[in-house]
Amino acid sequence: MEGLRDVEYLPEPSDRRILSAVAPAVIGFQDQWRSETMGWAPLQVEPVVRYNRQRFSISGVVLFALLISLSVLMWQNQWLVVDLPAPKSEWAFEDTSIRGVQDAGLTGEGVRVCMVDTGIDGTHEAFAGVDITFKDIVGASRLPLDYGAVAHGTLMSGILLSQDGAQFGAAPNVSFAMVAALEDNGDGENTGLDSDVADAIRWCQFEFNADIISLSLGGSNDAGNLEGGSSAATRQATDAGIYVVAAAGNDGLEDDGDVASPGSVALAISVGATVREGNVWSNSSMGDTTDRNGDARQHPHMKPEVVAPGERIISTGEDNLWYSSSGSSDATVFVTGALALILEDQPRLKPQPGGDASCLIQVKQALMDSLVSDPVNHDERGGYGFLNAEAWLSQSRAISGC
Repeated sequence: MEGLRDVEYLPEPSDRRILSAVAPAVIGFQDQWRSETMGWAPLQVEPVVRYNRQRFSISGVVLFALLISLSVLMWQNQWLVVDLPAPKSEWAFEDTSIRGVQDAGLTGEGVRVCMVDTGIDGTHEAFAGVDITFKDIVGASRLPLDYGAVAHGTLMSGILLSQDGAQFGAAPNVSFAMVAALEDNGDGENTGLDSDVADAIRWCQFEFNADIISLSLGGSNDAGNLEGGSSAATRQATDAGIYVVAAAGNDGLEDDGDVASPGSVALAISVGATVREGNVWSNSSMGDTTDRNGDARQHPHMKPEVVAPGERIISTGEDNLWYSSSGSSDATVFVTGALALILEDQPRLKPQPGGDASCLIQVKQALMDSLVSDPVNHDERGGYGFLNAEAWLSQSRAISGC
């Protein structure tokens, strides 16, 4: 039996089936592991009209026939056509101070980020010029593609990588790999075997030599198997000093009291979501003070560690479109991007061949210190606080011994 029955990206609560439907493979286990309800139907994304061209005629406010004629002429020739600004989520990059860090010239250059998801539509114009390393575990494609019922992997990639002038990604110049390990199961749900996700994480570590592994996905272990393959692979990666940033989960409405796996692994960074006003998103999963072995969690590894924007985030979608999505999936990528900027600035903090988790732990300590003056202020939903990339960078620069 697989340690994780299903691993999925995390859905938005507006889905009409979210309160009643879980993946068939996990029905019957909800009383034991509530976060298995991340088998819910897929994230509902909303297409975004990038440019809304509106025509304005001034004929209704002029009093003279000459001006009326002039306005008609201008209307016919579209002289008063206005290009409205493209909808975007610039607020999220500003509120997390990612833009402030980028203003110092940091773009993620030289940092290796590996994302495990449904794949990526590499033909999107926002990825023009991006070198994408693609590993296909779902199929056998050598070219980047997205297997999702909705292009979830493409959405997450855009938050990190977008080269579009209307909205640049958090770390657009990282060396990037996408591993397709989840796919549309034919019922409008994106699922993946735990063993496939575990293989993807190991590929990120041993084949791509990732500095950061970004996981906008989650699942839950069986009651009889407290650590599934993806959690074991995450533990192996973090023990070697590789940073794993993972979604906390979206089961806050009916929470079981802990974040999703593999973000529940001690050295991973588990990320919850906030709304635009800064409050914790009502569906963001809460963390437990004990791990799944019953051992008390210690600072700076309380779950979740941090929250970031996760409501109606606009990013790249299928068919060269832009979409709005919500969830801790989105929030995860903001933290991944901020961390990539920090590792570019402080390459000594990157994982080293044959290394251990000592520097990783100090970076997690720096994250905590950038958010709270006293760790007792950790919140079961809000973590140590809202991502502040500039403060995290400042604390990371003070790390010694790495």
